[in-house]
Amino acid sequence: MTISAALNSALSGLTAASRATGVATDNIANALTPGYARRSLEVTGNTVGGAGVRIVGVTRQADPVLIANRRGADAAQGYSDTLSAFHNRLSQLVGGVDDPRSVPNLIAEFESSLIAAASNPAAQIRLDAAATAASDLAQALNAASDGLRDARNDADRSIGQQVGRLNTVLQNIETLNGRIQSVKLSGGDTASLLDQRQTLIDEANTMVPVNVVARDHGSVALFTDGGAILLDGPAAQLSFTATTQTMPHMTVDNGLLSGLELNGTPLRISGSGSAIRGGTLAAAFEIRDSLAVEAQKDLDMVARDLVERFEAPTLDPTIAPTDPGLFTDNGARFSAASQIGLAGRLELNAIVDPKQGGQSWRLRDGLGALVPGAPGNATQINAFHEALTIARTPPDTRFGTGAMSASGVGAALLSRVEQSQSLAAERLAFASASQTEMQRLELEQGVDTDAELQMLMQLEQAFAANARVIETVGDMMDTLLRL
Repeated sequence: MTISAALNSALSGLTAASRATGVATDNIANALTPGYARRSLEVTGNTVGGAGVRIVGVTRQADPVLIANRRGADAAQGYSDTLSAFHNRLSQLVGGVDDPRSVPNLIAEFESSLIAAASNPAAQIRLDAAATAASDLAQALNAASDGLRDARNDADRSIGQQVGRLNTVLQNIETLNGRIQSVKLSGGDTASLLDQRQTLIDEANTMVPVNVVARDHGSVALFTDGGAILLDGPAAQLSFTATTQTMPHMTVDNGLLSGLELNGTPLRISGSGSAIRGGTLAAAFEIRDSLAVEAQKDLDMVARDLVERFEAPTLDPTIAPTDPGLFTDNGARFSAASQIGLAGRLELNAIVDPKQGGQSWRLRDGLGALVPGAPGNATQINAFHEALTIARTPPDTRFGTGAMSASGVGAALLSRVEQSQSLAAERLAFASASQTEMQRLELEQGVDTDAELQMLMQLEQAFAANARVIETVGDMMDTLLRL
C-alpha cells in the first residue's frame, strides 16, 4: 500500500467514525422519544481509488409488520377503553347491589314503605314516607336518563373533536409526504421526517385503524380496515355536524343526528361493514347510536312497567279510566306511542306528593278522593302494594318473556348493566395486555442504550487507530523530506 493510499484510508475511516459517533449519540439521546426509530450508518468499501470506506447513508431501522401489529393493538385498546368507560358510567347511573340509591333498591324501598303504611294507615308519617319513596324512585330513573343523555352529548362532542383532529393529522401527513419525496429525490436524510410522520399516523390510527401502503419515493397512502381511502396523494376531508343537545328520540336514521361523510359521501358507521370500525371514533359512534340508545330503552322499560302497574283498570276506583295513575308521564297518562324517553319524564302523581302540594293520604283513600276517608282502612294501600309485587309479563321482551314483579324488572335491569360492564372490562383487560406486549416487542427492536455505548467505545478505538495511522504517515513524510 502506498503512503497516499494509507492516508486516504485513514481519513475515510476518521470520517466514518465521526459520522457513526453522531448517529450513536442521536440514538441514545432519543431512546425514549415517541416515534423515533434507531439509526445505523451504512458503509461500504471505497471502489473509487480502492482504499478506505465510503459512507452509503444512514438507515432508519423500523419493522413495518411489527409497527402494523402494534397499531392494531393501540386501536383495539382505545376502542375498548372508550366503551368500558361508558359502561362504568352507566353502572354508576343505575347503581349497584350495595348502593341504597340504585334503581332496584329504591323499588324495594318503595315496596317496604307500602307495607309499613298498610300496617298503620292512620300514621301520616308512614304515608309521607311511601310518597317520598315513590318520588325518589321516579327521580332516580330521571337522573339515570339524564346521565345517559349527557353520555350521548359527550360522545357526539367527542366525534366532532376527533373528526376535526383527524382532518388536521391527515393534512399534516400529506405535507410530510411531499417533503419526504423532495428530500429523498435530492439525496438528503429523511429519517427525522419519517419519525414525525410515524407519530402522526399512530395518532390517526388510534381514532381510525389504518393500513399503510408504500408509494413512490417514500410517500405512503392510508386506508381504513373498512376500505375507505383517507389519504392517497391528497388527504381526504371528513365532515360531521355536532349536535348541541341530543334527546332520546334523536337518531341518524330520522336525520336528527349527523352521520359521517368522506369527501361529501356518507360513510357506513355501524355494523360489520363499517368503514371506520375499531378505534375511538367508532367507539364514540357506537355509544351515541347504539349503546346509549339501548340503555335508554332499558330504563324506559322499567319506567313503563311502573306506570302501567298503577294504571291498571279497577286498581283505584276513585279515578277515571283516562286519569293518570300513581306514576305519570310528565303529569299525564302514559301512551305506548311515546315510550321513548319515558324514564326522563317519569313523575309521581302530584296529588299524592307533599313536595308538589299534594296529600299523601290519597295513597290510603284513592288518588281521586276528595276528602280523607277512614284512617284505619288499608285496602287501597294493599292494592297498590299488590300491583307492585304481582308478576306480570312486560310488554317488551328485552328482559325476558317470563312474568316478573317490579323488583324482578329492576333486578333484570341491574343484571343487564353489570353483565355489560363485566364484559367490557374483560375486553379492555385483554386489549391492554395485547397493547403492552406489542409495545414491548417494538421497544426490543428500538434503541438499546447498552449496545450504543459499546458501539461508541468501538468507534473511539477506531478513531484512535485511524488518527495513529495519519500521525505515522505524517512522521514518514517528514522523514522522507529530510533525506
